Formats: sequence, C-alpha cells, structure tokens
Amino acid sequence: MATTARDRTSLSALELLVATDSHGSISAAARALGVAQPTASAGLRALERRLGLDLLERTTRGSRLTETGRATAAWAREVIEASDRFETSVAALRDAPAARVRVAASLTVAEYLAPRWLARLALEGAPGGGAPDVELVVRNSREVTDLVLDGGVELGFVESATLRRGLRSRTVAHDRLVVVVGPAHPWARRSAVRVDELLSGGLVVRERGSGTRETLERGLATLGERLPDHLPYLGSTAALKTAVQHGGAVAVLSSLAVADDVARGALVRVAVPGLELDRRLRMVWKDGTALSSAARRIAAAAAASSA
Repeated sequence: MATTARDRTSLSALELLVATDSHGSISAAARALGVAQPTASAGLRALERRLGLDLLERTTRGSRLTETGRATAAWAREVIEASDRFETSVAALRDAPAARVRVAASLTVAEYLAPRWLARLALEGAPGGGAPDVELVVRNSREVTDLVLDGGVELGFVESATLRRGLRSRTVAHDRLVVVVGPAHPWARRSAVRVDELLSGGLVVRERGSGTRETLERGLATLGERLPDHLPYLGSTAALKTAVQHGGAVAVLSSLAVADDVARGALVRVAVPGLELDRRLRMVWKDGTALSSAARRIAAAAAASSA
C-alpha cells in the first residue's frame, strides 16, 4: 500500500532524533535545535509511539539512544539529507532557470564517482561559460537503463554486467565487491569464510535490478551457487551498512563504498576464497542519439577518469 502524507513521519521529529544521536543527549539536542528540553523529550516520546519502537533508554542519570534508536537515526539522517538536497536543488532552479542536462547513475557511481567528475568540470570551466547545469537522477542500474532508452536522461552510469539492446557503452571505472561485517561480528576475527557460510550467515542484499546484486548473483553462479529465496533486501548502500554495523548482518558492497568505513574500523572485510566479484562501471547512452554539448563534456570527464 502506498504511503500517504498523513502516514509520513514529520521531518522535525526526525531532526530531533538525529540531533540526539549527534550530540549525545536530549538536552544537547534541544540546545542545538533551539527548543526547550521538555518539548524535545515530548517530541521523542511521540516519535516512539508513532514508530512503535523503543528509541531511548531512560535512567535516573539521563537518556540515551538504544541500538534501535541509533539505527533509526542513521536512516533518519538519510531522509534529512535528502530533504536538504531537495531544498538546495529547488533554490538552484529559482536562481538559475537555465536548461539542464539530465544524467542518471546507479548508487555507487552517484555517491563515489560522479561528484568527482562534476567537481572537475566546475573547476575547469569552459570557454565562454562555466560548468554544465546537471540534474543527477539516482536509481538502480536497471532503472537507469530504462531512463536512457526512454529518453528521460541523456547519459546513464551503471554497475550491471549486462546491457540491453539499443545502448552504447564505455567503461569508466573498475570496481570489486567485498564481503563486510561489523567489528563485533564473529567473522571479524576470521581470515576467511566459505561460500556456503556466506549464504547462510545472515546475508542482506540489494533489491532486484541493482548492479551490486547482479554482480553477486553472477559470481555465485560461476561456483554453482545461488542466493537463497526470501533474503532480506534493502534499497540503498547506506541502509545495508547500517544493518551490518547495528544489526549484525553480513553484506556484499562496493569496495568504493566501504573504503572509509573499513579504514576507521566501522566495518571489517572478510575474504571468501573462490568468489570473484570484479566488475566494470559503465557509461551508457542511446544508440543513434546525438548528445548535447553539456552531456559530451560530462562524458569526457567520466572517460578521462578511466584513462
């Protein structure tokens, strides 16, 4: 059933939860948001009732977020950041209502590669003008190819190993998927696990249509294995990392996406001998279509990264 406006949790409640997680206490969160502490406390109690979750552990020495509260705060932070991006994008449309070039990218490319290309274009500029005005649409790889073929975007960037007819492509980066667990997980102290252990050990995956999931399925198929039916699936890299860090799950993610987390010890890579998860990240465009000048500049910046 589709969520209606009446069913949605308010942004102010989520901001209060995120502020409590960031500042360590309700009183500090209240000060940061400029509200009275009783108001903040009442707001969090209302959020707990709204969600049906125990978000706070209350003691005589104060209140702190539960594990469930911290995981919920991580997801709430994504919502707040998305809202901020929306406001920024709308403001940009008001201030510069010029024609835009629409580009679609899968999550890994959108989060870890596309910002570098666009920043490079902004710094380089162009004769007689600045960087192209880009609208970046984030979807999974299958949805990106749909948008390209339907003419909804000029360029797409995908993680999938296979391409549909009617598309042309160019490799812009090479990537490898890795198995990750939280530092408290029993596997964090092991040098390697077997494929059968991976499949039965609390694995969470991306949704169907995701390039990350397709790469994992292809790697398993070469070993004569397949994903079990009815595995939990989540729609973003951030959600998978939260499930691993706070829920004790196991995930297979891009090495680009987890590099910082592994470096600071928030995630631990686990080897799975024999499971090959290398992949190409590709730029795609509709065969027979002439790209606009702005799209050609984005394509050139992306192609330069693979040179």
